[in-house]
Amino acid sequence: MIVVTGGAGFIGSVLLWQLNKEGIDDILVVDHLGKSEKWQNLVQKRYRTYMPRERFVEHLVKDDLGPIEAIVHLGACSSTTESDCDFLWDNNVEYSKAICQYGASHHIRTLIASSAATYGDGSQGFSDDPKSLDRLRPLNMYGYSKHVVDQWLVKSGLIDCVCSLKFFNVYGPNEYHKGSMQSVVVKAYHAIQEKGSLALFSSNTPDVADGMQRRDFVYVKDVAHLLAWLLTNRITGIRNVGTSHARTFLDLGKAVFRAMNKAEHIEFVPMPSHLVHKYQNYTCASMDWLRTEGVPITFRSLEEGVFDYVRHLNQAPYL
Repeated sequence: MIVVTGGAGFIGSVLLWQLNKEGIDDILVVDHLGKSEKWQNLVQKRYRTYMPRERFVEHLVKDDLGPIEAIVHLGACSSTTESDCDFLWDNNVEYSKAICQYGASHHIRTLIASSAATYGDGSQGFSDDPKSLDRLRPLNMYGYSKHVVDQWLVKSGLIDCVCSLKFFNVYGPNEYHKGSMQSVVVKAYHAIQEKGSLALFSSNTPDVADGMQRRDFVYVKDVAHLLAWLLTNRITGIRNVGTSHARTFLDLGKAVFRAMNKAEHIEFVPMPSHLVHKYQNYTCASMDWLRTEGVPITFRSLEEGVFDYVRHLNQAPYL
């Protein structure tokens, strides 16, 4: 059995889709559905059963889940504006520690989600070398919660048993339920549909022109493909997950207009004050590990990913 926490969420549900494509369906989905629409991400997936996250922790303590081949821990609060630090510590830090300890003690293949938010403003670079961890200064509590887990994995020695994946700007199907944390791609799609135009944040610094903020945008289907490959290839450590190409938000906007076959109309609006000092103007994953570890997976270009995503959005918001 494979356990996927956050299995009804964005990356988790696309991982289910990928695993199902590979003929794998002995999967325990762990999540917190509540009153959300995330249940729709499970409708066309094959899996053994669903379990609320609270019950999963109880079963970990009792150690009565039966044989588990692998755990992919993607469940977390991913809001970069979440202000309840105690909630983030309990939900993102302690929950992750418990899963990693259980996986290590039972010799279970364990993958967990970290984040490029751990890199802060990027002044310390984007190397996933554990030796650089203590230099990083995340800009928000979400990023810090992921950073704390990475530091703990290294200091506890569990990093040799776990693969912690620093996801950069992931976009693609099944993110419709994420509200303000949806990618700019899907926000652009809906804005262009409704108004025929797209508003992007103006720059928060004179060093960067409007629309020239750059991010490493990575397509969720490629992320799911990599996760599925890692399940049977025991690479451990802290690993970036991106394309190693930083693209501008202007590039992204133009790609969405082209994919929608719409005339381009882009304007700039002031960045909200609560983001001005917590905004990453540049991210780019160092991905040398793909070559050194012989990973046979390539990532789509921004244009290729956006085209495929828009094709999905024209039909349904989820796979």
